[in-house]
Amino acid sequence: MSASGGTRAIVAALGANLAIAASKFVAFAFSGSSSMLAEGVHSLADSGNQFLLLIGGKKAQREATPQHPFGYGRERYIYAFLVSIVLFSVGGMFAIYEGYEKISHPHEVEHWYWPVGVLLFAIIAEGFSFKTAIKESNELRGKLSWSQFIRRAKAPELPVVLLEDFGALIGLVLALLGVGLALLTGDGVWDGIGTVCIGVLLVLIALVLAAETKSLLLGEAAGVEEVKKIEAAIIDGDTVTRIIHMRTLHLGPEELLVAAKIAVRHDNTAAEVAGAIDAAEARIRTAVPIARVIYLEPDIYSEAEAAKGPDPEATPGGPTPHPAGH
Repeated sequence: MSASGGTRAIVAALGANLAIAASKFVAFAFSGSSSMLAEGVHSLADSGNQFLLLIGGKKAQREATPQHPFGYGRERYIYAFLVSIVLFSVGGMFAIYEGYEKISHPHEVEHWYWPVGVLLFAIIAEGFSFKTAIKESNELRGKLSWSQFIRRAKAPELPVVLLEDFGALIGLVLALLGVGLALLTGDGVWDGIGTVCIGVLLVLIALVLAAETKSLLLGEAAGVEEVKKIEAAIIDGDTVTRIIHMRTLHLGPEELLVAAKIAVRHDNTAAEVAGAIDAAEARIRTAVPIARVIYLEPDIYSEAEAAKGPDPEATPGGPTPHPAGH
């Protein structure tokens, strides 16, 4: 997944959220609407989240060091996880608390045209940001559904922005409903109910983001299609006859580690094996360019060992099932 597309989506979301946050706080100051205050904090938290994603992307570009020989690609996962924490604590929990206070101590919404006008402006601005995120994501997701794209994407930026913008649009509609019902009924409790609903929505989105980024932090294998390409690239049918077992791991969104034990013919010379390994590595990098760290270990395939089962420790010659992908 290209980092440039994620950066464009982040910048679009950042600009929209800063403008929206300012307008919401102005509307809250004039109207006293708790939905406006919650939405203002939500937009401010989202702006901070986009700053975190940009910082993570910048830090991930650092060169590898002796202490971190595989580089800093996972910085992007760490900062995406921080986004979920900020969204949960600052956005969701604050909104729930503010809504509870408004329900407990309701007061009439004043100067209704301020919150209504700001919400309509915010829906337009968030719609622009969401449209940008969708456009950038469509270039990468292929035939995947949106849920599959969010679950399987190795680069966290676009899924984060997509979920944030989606949650923001739903939250704006909820805020508009809350303010509208409060105006129609003259009961400020509806404003508080709308605020609680916004908070619950943000908490749910934060939990989804936390679960997905946690999986990335733990380390995910390459996708099914990438695994197939790597397997096809390794075997040449001459010196390398099969893959005994293989492991892949994302060191970052755009860097993949490949480690495999490969079967070679028992009568091959060391020079022939070394040449076959070099050629296999070149084919892997051509087939899957993000496969930048490759370790291939030659071995002699054993039918007897393979028949014992798939446990790679008990059966060095046994096959390992392919990952299902995330």
